[in-house]
Amino acid sequence: MTTPHPSPHPHPHSAADPLPTATATPTPTSRTELVHTAAELRALPRGSGPRAVVMTMGALHEGHATLIRAARGRVGPRGQVVVTVFVNPLQFGAGEDLDRYPRTLDADVALAAAAGADAVFAPSADEVYPGGEPQIRISAGPMGTLLEGASRPGHFDGVLTVVAKLLHLCAPDIALYGQKDAQQLAVITRMATDLNFPVEIVGVPTVREDDGLALSSRNRYLSRPERHTALALSAALFAARDRLAAEEALRARATTTGHRAHHRSAALAALGEDRAAADAHAVAYAAGPPHGPAVARAAARAVLADAALLDPPLVLDYLALVDPSGFTEIPDGYEGEAILAVAAKVGTTRLIDNIRLTFGATPPNSPADADTERHTDTDPVTGTGTGTDTGHTTAPTTPTTPQGPLGATR
Repeated sequence: MTTPHPSPHPHPHSAADPLPTATATPTPTSRTELVHTAAELRALPRGSGPRAVVMTMGALHEGHATLIRAARGRVGPRGQVVVTVFVNPLQFGAGEDLDRYPRTLDADVALAAAAGADAVFAPSADEVYPGGEPQIRISAGPMGTLLEGASRPGHFDGVLTVVAKLLHLCAPDIALYGQKDAQQLAVITRMATDLNFPVEIVGVPTVREDDGLALSSRNRYLSRPERHTALALSAALFAARDRLAAEEALRARATTTGHRAHHRSAALAALGEDRAAADAHAVAYAAGPPHGPAVARAAARAVLADAALLDPPLVLDYLALVDPSGFTEIPDGYEGEAILAVAAKVGTTRLIDNIRLTFGATPPNSPADADTERHTDTDPVTGTGTGTDTGHTTAPTTPTTPQGPLGATR
């Protein structure tokens, strides 16, 4: 569900479920129903295909539209797509902006209809929580106390409680969530697995604006100078991705050397070929133990440190490089997929972002690949032009244009 902070698998419940390719761009349904009660939702004709649900807190934008189009592509013309719009009070901690959170239901219904939704379910708090806030809630467990959970105690308990309620009320076959909220996707996936929810959880890649900023309902709160500073979040992630790609390319080169790099370095130095010697030292360094996690962290921290000196400054909450399965920090020498996540405040607005990286996965004699999320002009579901992010793509081993803020490539 789209959270109140910045914005927002194969079955059962994998976070890397590929999205199918549809043959045409989703079009508005003949009639998109707006319903406010579970009884009204149950009364709607369900169709002969599966039902997919996209949970939001409203203030819909292109990121939500991408989720809805992905849902349409998954269920096909015979299925049903339900979009929920509910500002969940349990997700807001003390001092957070429940009253300030934007409510734009008419615009939300129009966007949902244009993206291919069959119904918008916009229940009241009394409908979702009859009798007041629930006394029994779902605990997010240890994962819910890390990163976002540490910064916002109890947040993920509120997320899981409302997600469980809405899954019961909507009874979908498929539920789609954005990878922008990576930790949220992880705890929902774990809940569905641990508690045997009969629903497939699908993660959909982050959507970014042209300048790299991840789409969020909260971006509207940023002034022009604040927005410029906020670009450092995505710039830091892209810098880590690009630096990792460069190191992996160097490691791949090291595997192709037909001699011991240290001996070659000494010989070249003796001949006075300083540049070649330095290059050989770099190859020897790359041939040693993996340094990827440390390199990625350092590249991202350098960008964030520069942004802390801007006016207005970026105030870092956390930068974490974590294992996707438990959101614990990975060690140096780690091999496999990881998530580089960042959270910071610019002015009074708190923003989050993340990117997926792969360490130590480069086959011998081939360029390094770095998993990334970047803006393109192809829809992830339809294959047609949208001007939005398609999610994971292969990063070049040498940075290419266009460039994002502070020199990081997009």
